[in-house]
Amino acid sequence: MTPFRIAPDEPWLAPLAGYSDRPFRLLAKRYGCAVACSEMVSVKGMAFDNEGTRRLIATCPEDTPMVLQLFGSDPALFGPVMDTLVAQGYRYFDLNAGCPVRKVLKSGSGVKLMEEPDTLVRIASIMVERAAALPQSQGIGGRVGVKFRLGFEKGADTYLELAQRLEDAGVNWVTLHPRYGRQMFAGQADWAKLALLKRTVSIPVIASGDLFTAEDGVRCVNQTGADAVMFARGALYDPSIFGRFRALMAGERPPDRDGAALAEIVREHIRLTREYEGDGRSFRKIRSIIPRYAKGLKGIRALRASLLQCSDWTALEEAASIIAGLEPADGVAPETHVDVICQ
Repeated sequence: MTPFRIAPDEPWLAPLAGYSDRPFRLLAKRYGCAVACSEMVSVKGMAFDNEGTRRLIATCPEDTPMVLQLFGSDPALFGPVMDTLVAQGYRYFDLNAGCPVRKVLKSGSGVKLMEEPDTLVRIASIMVERAAALPQSQGIGGRVGVKFRLGFEKGADTYLELAQRLEDAGVNWVTLHPRYGRQMFAGQADWAKLALLKRTVSIPVIASGDLFTAEDGVRCVNQTGADAVMFARGALYDPSIFGRFRALMAGERPPDRDGAALAEIVREHIRLTREYEGDGRSFRKIRSIIPRYAKGLKGIRALRASLLQCSDWTALEEAASIIAGLEPADGVAPETHVDVICQ
């Protein structure tokens, strides 16, 4: 098992709704990810033992260290849920105070929590208190982080004061996506705000936002002094981004990213999905995901058509092998094609 570390050369996988499930977390770790976050998990869903929520928190020893990200706005629910999770052996937790998606905001959760800083800090304090109950005999005690943005409304920067209050509450690290909630994913992430946050608090600061390539990650560390980087959309198109980042940080040449390498990534993702889930739902999901890896390559339409004809896992693996023969379209690297996704 990989130890839990926050270090500039130890890249993280962001919590990505609909994507950072157990197979994808394991895939990322095979390619150099140090710490992977779960999809965001509803505290209300946990409180009512929702079947879908149980699927989201599924893990295994190879998945360690996994940070379980929770979202919600009712402090009363967090204590019992944390007690349950700690009793089940979960060790690392994150509070989602950054998701800008409407259905999350409607419940007062995600980045909407930044408009209620007292509630946000209270929830974080509960998480810290309950995580500390993890028996030291199991190794390092529980750890808690908070992921947030600059503020909810553009120009209303509340992140520095909030980070200081979270540090005082015992939070172990903070992750900043330097955009406002209203921005969603428009505009450009303001990395200068990451540098300012790093100078303001003494706990580790993890950088998120506009890390589309391994080179972006290195540049972000150098410009901001962040303690670690968290890849999100960049990892969705190239899970090998973690290994490429590690190589660049070590002053080494990163491995080539060609069709053959992508085909191997796809095969591994299919294998992990089949092994750890293997049902019809997961089959349809991975079938829809595969074309994402081939973005920017010639022949993607033929690939999609071939995938639609697949009705079993063996056929899916054979269709995925088509990627090995694809070439970049018009010299554009696949990882520069990025769609908006909640994180």
